[in-house]
Amino acid sequence: MKQVVLPLPTFAFTVATRAALGLGIGLLISERIPVSRRRGIGGALVALGAATTVPILMTVRRSLSSSRERQGIGVGQSEQLIGATRFARKGDELY
Repeated sequence: MKQVVLPLPTFAFTVATRAALGLGIGLLISERIPVSRRRGIGGALVALGAATTVPILMTVRRSLSSSRERQGIGVGQSEQLIGATRFARKGDELY
């Protein structure tokens, strides 16, 4: 399972912009508010939600890669271990 670790302000920004996008779509398909007002407000909210999609995706992607580094997933090299001798361990002998 993948874990995404986001700071609270980034998470709040993500939730708020997704809510704005959903509210805008809801306004565009509703019929309770007059058409001119509904289209203006709904269009603005959809535009805001759509415009913030790319920065949010980049932030989440960056968070995924940094969480992998924190968990030790992937291959890394320590400067202290370069050139070190590896001692035999149990099970290393040839049969």
